[in-house]
Amino acid sequence: MAITTSIDEELSQFERDIRQLKIEYDQYFGGGRKRPPTEIEWRIEMMVKRYAERGGELKFGQRFRFNNLTQTYAKYKDIFRKRMQQKEEGKVQRHFGSAAKEIQAQRAKNQPALVPESQPAVTTTADVAAAAKAGVETTTPGPAVFRMVCSKPEDEAEKITQLYDAFLQAKQTAGEATEKLSRSSFNEFVLKKTKDLQKQKHCHDVEYVVEVVQGHVKLKALVKS
Repeated sequence: MAITTSIDEELSQFERDIRQLKIEYDQYFGGGRKRPPTEIEWRIEMMVKRYAERGGELKFGQRFRFNNLTQTYAKYKDIFRKRMQQKEEGKVQRHFGSAAKEIQAQRAKNQPALVPESQPAVTTTADVAAAAKAGVETTTPGPAVFRMVCSKPEDEAEKITQLYDAFLQAKQTAGEATEKLSRSSFNEFVLKKTKDLQKQKHCHDVEYVVEVVQGHVKLKALVKS
């Protein structure tokens, strides 16, 4: 248990360091700092290397969070490198905020929604309860962060736990509120949703997908033929 707590704390520090690195690089490129934030960047690099080597120690939710953070860092690191090159060449610099928006726009372009916008996406416990009353039409799955197929949720506790952890970690990584989420209500939702879709659509399997669409975490239920 102590190891898990230590890993979670280090991942939280990893996330804070990435945010601070963005701020300090923005200050540097804007003329507010004389030197780039090499110390914090070195600390992040050590974190990436350490957990890349200790991947087997991470639980599913921790690995999911670590991968998201390293992807975010890699994108910003590429921006920092390009801006540093421009600075050394004396080219006109754009504000870091513009570069951040470019990342978000590109990410949204590369992650098309799995279902039409008119279909429900679960983002809070309140949404979970509301979505349980609605049907989900069959759709062709697209790229996603995490997928889990469920047929008998009452006998698949481990699968439901993995889905809950993936959903929770995705929302935490995206900076979304998680106070209203609870494992018990989530389990009830998956049980009811699966049974409802099996009855309504005459299917055996229901696929649950956790994905990030335009910066927002969504949980979707897809009918499997």
